[in-house]
Amino acid sequence: MGVGALILLGLLAFASWCAIHRIRQIGTPGFKTWPLIGVTLEVAANYHRIYDWLSWNFRVKETMTMSATMPGRSYVFTVDPANVEHILKTNFANYPKGEEFHEIFEPLLGNGIFNSDGEPWRIQRKTASFEFSSRVLRDVSCRVFKDHALKLARIVHGSQEPLEMQDLFMRMTLDTICFLGFGLHLGVLAPNLPRNDFATAFDACNAIISYRFADPFWKFKRFLRIGQERSLQRHLQVVDDFTHSIICQRRLQLQDQPKDHQQSRQDLLSRFMLLDESFSDDHLRDVILNFVIAGRDTTASTLSYFTYMIASHPDCATKIYQELHEFEELQLADNSHRPSSFEDKIHGFTQLLTYESLAKLVYLHAALMETLRLFPAVPLNFKGVVADDVLPSGAMVKRGSTLSYAPYCMARIKSIWGSDASQFRPERWRRDGAWDFSISSFKFTAFQAGPRICLGKDSAFLQMKITAALLCRFFEFQLVPRQILTYRVMATISFANGVKVTTSNRT
Repeated sequence: MGVGALILLGLLAFASWCAIHRIRQIGTPGFKTWPLIGVTLEVAANYHRIYDWLSWNFRVKETMTMSATMPGRSYVFTVDPANVEHILKTNFANYPKGEEFHEIFEPLLGNGIFNSDGEPWRIQRKTASFEFSSRVLRDVSCRVFKDHALKLARIVHGSQEPLEMQDLFMRMTLDTICFLGFGLHLGVLAPNLPRNDFATAFDACNAIISYRFADPFWKFKRFLRIGQERSLQRHLQVVDDFTHSIICQRRLQLQDQPKDHQQSRQDLLSRFMLLDESFSDDHLRDVILNFVIAGRDTTASTLSYFTYMIASHPDCATKIYQELHEFEELQLADNSHRPSSFEDKIHGFTQLLTYESLAKLVYLHAALMETLRLFPAVPLNFKGVVADDVLPSGAMVKRGSTLSYAPYCMARIKSIWGSDASQFRPERWRRDGAWDFSISSFKFTAFQAGPRICLGKDSAFLQMKITAALLCRFFEFQLVPRQILTYRVMATISFANGVKVTTSNRT
């Protein structure tokens, strides 16, 4: 038998093996795989829509927990709230971030709070917890959030062209986190939209590193410094230069201040510096970048999707405006002086938005909750597995594998949210004639749950509600036609090309 015939016979044998492998999977729950490479081909083909592809698999397979393999990797994905509670609370110690997640995100997040376990995580969380529970920080944050929301409103009011809102929100939240977290006046939210190399490089790093979860050969590419792994180093240099300049500047400022004045500093970076003077610049760099991704990306992405939702649901936008108008009239009922100019009106309205008064804006809160439900800032959350375990659903997980719960997919599961699960409906949060936002954090997982529940939840809602209230009170948003609104796959969800709108003033 000739060499050509042997090759042909081998190819036929391999094709038959693949066909038999696929046929055996007909009618079985879970992902469809190929011999040797598992789901690699399917993941590569659907990576640009990975969250919707996962949702489709859960829906079509009519299961809430699925396993998947790739070369050298084993994954378990779940949307079962009982499993989520087991992972995040009941057996928390068995599901840390894990070595794989840490190694993948180490270039960007280092040993920061979102990329660490054990004692390093506890120390950072304790320090951050002190900050977020401070009444002083809440009052300062409220003032800073209002100042920056006003800056944004003035940019919107002064524009005659379509606006890309995601970029504006990212600029706003970067300015606020830099001021509150690091005492830095960055100033990227300005009418001339100054160039922001740090933000561009940070987003590029986020996207490149996130792709490592879908690429079983990323370590090989890193070793050879090819493809995206090569450009990663260039972007990281920009990020590191920015963060180390902040650290150097803050160290010099603290050295020139007396001890009693040092202790009065409220920004997070100073707190960490004063907590332990032995903290290296690299450690402080990790602190900065972890709080940038928490304070900038998550809030800005939610506001971006909120804008998309109200622009595509004008009935919802009208209800929010009516609530805001009634709120304003009630607050000004005893005030005979009414501002006349647009500038005076938006400034006056902003002053009405206090921590206490915002609680009255229940429909706005419901719309933000619904946005977070459908578009959670972290759409896919990975955990390592320390020891073999059995989930409440009966699924087995093996030591060394990766377990992931999927908030984006959970929002679209009818058995969790009803037949209209995939629809944007703020009224969902109204039950028996009253608004009810008390819900299990293992079902509504936008802020995680258990020991790792988000410390900045209240701060995030404060900024989102102030910004959304000001914009919805004074502007109507219309989506620019024929734009492609798809997400960019990163650790945090965002529009791949932003969200473009035209605006008109509300009278």
